[in-house]
Amino acid sequence: MKLSTNVIFDTSLGKHIPEEVSHVTETLEKGGFEAYLVGGCTRDLLLGRKPKDWDVTTDATPEQIIALFPKTFYENVYGTVGVVNEKTEDETLKVIEVTPYRLEAGYSDHRRPDSVTFSTKLEDDLKRRDFTINAIALGLKREQEVTKHQETITQGSKSLVAKVSQETLVDPYKGQKDLKDKVIRTVGAPQDRFEEDALRIIRAIRLSAELSFTINAETAKAIEEKSPLLAKISKERIRDEFTRILMSDTPMTALAVAQKLGVLKYIVPELEQGIGIEQNKAHAYTVWEHLLRSCQHAVDKKWPLDIRLTALFHDISKPETRRWSNESAQWTFYGHDVVGARVTAKILENLRFPKKMSEKIVKLVRWHMFFSDTENITLSAVRRIITNVGTENIWDLMNVRVCDRVGTGRPKEQPYRLRKYHAMIDEALRDPISVGMLKIDGTTLIKDLGMNPGPKIGHTLHALLEEVLEEPKKNTLVYLKTRATELANLGDEELKKIGEAGKRKKAMEEEKELAEIQKKHWVK
Repeated sequence: MKLSTNVIFDTSLGKHIPEEVSHVTETLEKGGFEAYLVGGCTRDLLLGRKPKDWDVTTDATPEQIIALFPKTFYENVYGTVGVVNEKTEDETLKVIEVTPYRLEAGYSDHRRPDSVTFSTKLEDDLKRRDFTINAIALGLKREQEVTKHQETITQGSKSLVAKVSQETLVDPYKGQKDLKDKVIRTVGAPQDRFEEDALRIIRAIRLSAELSFTINAETAKAIEEKSPLLAKISKERIRDEFTRILMSDTPMTALAVAQKLGVLKYIVPELEQGIGIEQNKAHAYTVWEHLLRSCQHAVDKKWPLDIRLTALFHDISKPETRRWSNESAQWTFYGHDVVGARVTAKILENLRFPKKMSEKIVKLVRWHMFFSDTENITLSAVRRIITNVGTENIWDLMNVRVCDRVGTGRPKEQPYRLRKYHAMIDEALRDPISVGMLKIDGTTLIKDLGMNPGPKIGHTLHALLEEVLEEPKKNTLVYLKTRATELANLGDEELKKIGEAGKRKKAMEEEKELAEIQKKHWVK
């Protein structure tokens, strides 16, 4: 095959390549070898996106690569050498991976080649790649001196020349056209590519989500045909691709495509049980559609992975708990939060998600229904739910409720009652105004100051509280002991009046704080 090559004499792509990366390619070329950027980084450069990692391919062997750089590591059978750059703070540039051109043969596990042979031809390296948009190689030649004929100025015996970069794009599979057309297509026969590495099946869907591309019809047909091969892929690898789908901008579309092509059953089969399951009058969508829309809202809000997963799983057990109620003439789903928490725990364990993250998600699924009881909620109940999910998770629980609401088909994200819940949470989380705020307590008054137990202790503490509310800087043990001694010398009636004034001050401050909270959340 004759390689399709476009030679560009400008810096349209090169100017976006970090010095740490160009240093690697220049070093290889100065050593007498070819060097090309390849894979996702070239694709992203052509799309105007910032690459998340940088891969270089070359005709040098691993040993020849290692000899050119001061610090490298080489711990694999595929020839990839990590060139270490310790001077950068950018994690994507600390290690630049350099891999020899190679040929692969045999894929008995449908994931990795049984044998690898190093090659001296770029063509061999590109034809083994997964998708056309990842099979474009970018060659760079920096600091090449090219005389600008019409602008050459002679100064003495010296001619001024321009130093430009020469960029070479090698694109034998028309990846640039597929980038332009926004299409995911395999290099060569899709059945062969998926037989070699079944993880490419999910990767195609993930790339379509990340790039907002469509999957070519022939490739989609092969995905549907070869999807059973995913049963042979490790759960960790499937989890990683699934995670990237959820962290894309369009997981709702991607998961729908995964289900249509028979792939979802190898990721989270439990989700498919919600397909076609109608809900009660409060919902405009089936359980399946509701979960996808809830997850998509978490994405639209730029919320983290744990919230996206919770939104996707919060109603996962509605199908198995659905019962018809003759009394209300609609479907009920009693206990779906409890059952769903157990099912979610199994899903996350199966996909090998981190334990700490899983525990949080399971808690949020378990308690996501709490705030649905709009008429009977009390402040003490709010305090109990905070205890159940943890103060660090309570606002994430409210975010899940937002996703749940939007997923029902209701356009209003923050109705009055949800703002009311927010105000009650703020109230429950704040430190209440009380004598407990003081740096002194009744025990100290009795032991250190010799005061007798009785009402006088309470009057003294409330009198001290009034002073601290007026001047917070007075809340020190030294000042309060001194002032308590002075108050102890007052008559009982006089001290009682001061103490009662302290109680009134406390009540006024409580009302002021609550008013501020209500104003913050636009509730009365």
